[in-house]
Amino acid sequence: MTVAEVIKKAMLAGVGAQEKAKEFIDELVKTGELSKGEGATLVKDWASKAEESTRDIDMKIKDSIAAAYEKLNIPTRDDFERLEKKLHTLSERISKFDGGKGKGGA
Repeated sequence: MTVAEVIKKAMLAGVGAQEKAKEFIDELVKTGELSKGEGATLVKDWASKAEESTRDIDMKIKDSIAAAYEKLNIPTRDDFERLEKKLHTLSERISKFDGGKGKGGA
């Protein structure tokens, strides 16, 4: 199972849990154990916490992937972009030294 599959399953489980929680709260409202206002507030609070948790998990996954790239010495997109900028700058400088004969493009 790939990392993407694990993430997808976890997110689907979260969506399923969110639906179950909403159904449970709706049932409490129907039976009169919660008012509609209390139920709405509870759903809103729960959704907010779930969203925050999703952001936290997303950040942890990104950090773990970045750490794995670093540990394996795999260049990142930022590394390539920095190198591209340096190459472009060097090409321009070489072009100036050549008297503009070459265009110095990458």
